Amino acid sequence: MSSNQKHKATATAPVKKGSGSFILENQKSLVFILGAIVVLILLYIGYQRFYLAPRAETAANQLYKAETYATIDSLQQRAIDGDGSYPGFKEIADEYENTKSANIANAYLGGLYLRQGKYQEAINALEKYSNTGSTILDPLVIGLLGDAYSELKDYKKAASYYKKAAEKNQNMFTSPLLLKKLGLVYEAQNDFKQAITVYKQIQADYPESHEASTVESYIARAEAQL
Repeated sequence: MSSNQKHKATATAPVKKGSGSFILENQKSLVFILGAIVVLILLYIGYQRFYLAPRAETAANQLYKAETYATIDSLQQRAIDGDGSYPGFKEIADEYENTKSANIANAYLGGLYLRQGKYQEAINALEKYSNTGSTILDPLVIGLLGDAYSELKDYKKAASYYKKAAEKNQNMFTSPLLLKKLGLVYEAQNDFKQAITVYKQIQADYPESHEASTVESYIARAEAQL
């Protein structure tokens, strides 16, 4: 089979329902999300240490240890539950409720639960998150809710979260990523026309994005189903 024939076969391959993992196909997206949270946590720690009340400062200092564990795959359960000396994100979110650290802890919990396949727990944590005004973190957290509902195969809810996330604080980093996920959810619902519309929106609105450089095969796949 020639390289052109191989490309065509890949591009027109139908979406297989019930097989594989939505997160597996979007593994790079999840890594990007968690990485963004790590960076923003460091910013919040500095802010809280110098400007907020001592209680919030304590939460910020404890958050740092949990964040360190979260970056190591084998220690991510410690990031959630703590290690006996330092609390994990779960305790920080409960003990220091209404602080910025608790808010970030909920975002982190949602991402970690999602990676563990605990989708309802992820939803519960992410729904406690309040917007911070961050142009990156806020839409990504909404997108994580979309990921959780996608894994639960509640594609209608997933689509609503991805659409909301893509439209929030529109930028070249989060919006095309979330639009791609929206397109995949439309494909899962056999709504190929909507999927094509979303994929073409990526090309039109975010032509310099990584997603735009790879979305042509998704368009071809969806068009083959019409």
